[in-house]
Amino acid sequence: MINVIGQGYIGLPTALMFAKSGVKVVGTDINEELITSLQNGELTFEEKGLNELFQEALANGIEFSTEYQKTDTYIIAVPTPYMNDTKKLDPRYIISAINTILDICEKGSILIIESTVSPGTIDKYIRPEISKRGFVTGRDVHLVHAPERIIPGNMIYELEHNSRTIGVDDLEIGEKVKDLYSVFCKGEIIITDIRTAEMTKVVENTYRDVNIAFANELAKICRADNLDVYEIIRIANKHPRVNILQPGPGVGGHCISVDPWFLVGDYPDLTNLILTARKVNDSMPSYVLKRIRDIMREHKIHDVSKVGLYGLTYKENVDDTRESPTLQLLKRMDEHLAYGVKVFDPFVKERIVDHQFMNFEDFINEIEILVIMVAHDHIKDNIDLIKDKIILDTRNICLYEGVYKL
Repeated sequence: MINVIGQGYIGLPTALMFAKSGVKVVGTDINEELITSLQNGELTFEEKGLNELFQEALANGIEFSTEYQKTDTYIIAVPTPYMNDTKKLDPRYIISAINTILDICEKGSILIIESTVSPGTIDKYIRPEISKRGFVTGRDVHLVHAPERIIPGNMIYELEHNSRTIGVDDLEIGEKVKDLYSVFCKGEIIITDIRTAEMTKVVENTYRDVNIAFANELAKICRADNLDVYEIIRIANKHPRVNILQPGPGVGGHCISVDPWFLVGDYPDLTNLILTARKVNDSMPSYVLKRIRDIMREHKIHDVSKVGLYGLTYKENVDDTRESPTLQLLKRMDEHLAYGVKVFDPFVKERIVDHQFMNFEDFINEIEILVIMVAHDHIKDNIDLIKDKIILDTRNICLYEGVYKL
């Protein structure tokens, strides 16, 4: 039996995939409301294909509990935030999970950490906790780092098809874990040491953050000189060794906007480029705010309540609002005493901010300036309804003449 600790965006799909594949699974979370929902057959977030996977897992006997189970294999998928002041990893959730596992686990248990951590976290925080409890790593328990590699909106496909990294102390344990993930993973599974696995995951997301920062800085340069950044990127990407990503209103989610800070926090004297990229991407919500201000002045609109932000999630076609650029923008507006901007997102079913509309047409009828923050399919399907609005399109999806871009 596998006990999957943490039933959020990573832990739940992972638990369901194992259960669908015939493995006996118990999904555990300290959130009683979340577990009750899952026990009642109700999903806690939306994701393409997740409901079908959920039903298959339920049919195969998956269980959900707030209590950790006594078994020989644990997968830990708990949050790993960073501390705002130092930018270093906050390891408390992983440490708590490890200690609770040590209270009940069988001798020789395998503890697989899927949560993304900064390089050296397992040596610095996890091994000492195990030693303090009188356990010997490699004998009483076996540590493994198998960082997740999936993205909201395409989780199910990526769980099956993305390659995996298994970081271990003992190659024999690595082969066991590889066999375990092979029940559903069709991608290449690479076995390496734990510190390499830690660094690899953080480097993957940092690479994308730096690339996005280059695109965002290019957008600012092109705006200053009245050039079309999208056309420039399109042409530049025709070169076989160039792959510039698209600019946008900021970087959100719990990977690209978080993981680079781990490197900055741990290697402050060696991460000049990474720190600069983080600052560029974090500056984009403020840059969008300036664009809104300029457009309001140009059209002699003085009432911010005439502005509507489309999209609250951090990316298209998901309900995940973690580190959302829109929420960052709203915070900037609040700091500048700019109240009353209206908001709509078809994927966010509960009101999480002031002046949030739940009906799209009501939202459109109340505004003059529409700021497209997220490229949901919904806005593309309803593009005709916005043609009479003043539009700031931060995602380059609207082709009407006169539309403002980044």
